[in-house]
Amino acid sequence: MPFYKKSYNKQQGVYYPRAVVQGKPVETETIAKDLAKISTVSNSDVQAVLGDIAGVMHTRMAQGKSVHIKGLGYFRYVLDTVGVDSLEAFDFEKQVKAVRVEFIPERTRLANGTYTRALVDSDQLEWIELSPDTEDSDPAQDEDDEDVTENPLG
Repeated sequence: MPFYKKSYNKQQGVYYPRAVVQGKPVETETIAKDLAKISTVSNSDVQAVLGDIAGVMHTRMAQGKSVHIKGLGYFRYVLDTVGVDSLEAFDFEKQVKAVRVEFIPERTRLANGTYTRALVDSDQLEWIELSPDTEDSDPAQDEDDEDVTENPLG
C-alpha cells in the first residue's frame, strides 16, 4: 500500500495529493531474494545479474540505444539543456546542464482499448493518507542536482 499526503503549492495556491516514500529503500539483496523465491534461479545468481545490469544498460544507452526490459519498461538518456539565439552560438558542451535517465513504464493494451502500465496498476493500489507534516524518506528526493559541479557529459 503506497502512501500520500496533502501538499500545498504556494505558487498556484492549490492543494494536491503527493506520493510519499516511507522507510528505507528495498535494496538489491532483498529484490534478489524475492526473485529467487519465485523462480528456479538462485539468490546469488540473481544478485550477480542485477549487479551487472547498470553497466550493461549504460553501455547500450551510450551507443544511442534505448533499453527495453520486458515487463518493466524503457530506459534512455535525455538532456537538460539551455537554448541559444543562433546556430553560431550553439555549443553542446556549454548548453547541456545534465544528462538524465528517463524511464517509461511498459504498457499493455487491454481488450477494451485502454492501456495498463507496468508498476502502475492503479486498480490494485490502495493509497493510505498520511499527516501533511510527514517527512518523505525517499533518498532520491535528497539529491540536489542544482549543486552538481561535475561535468554532466562525463
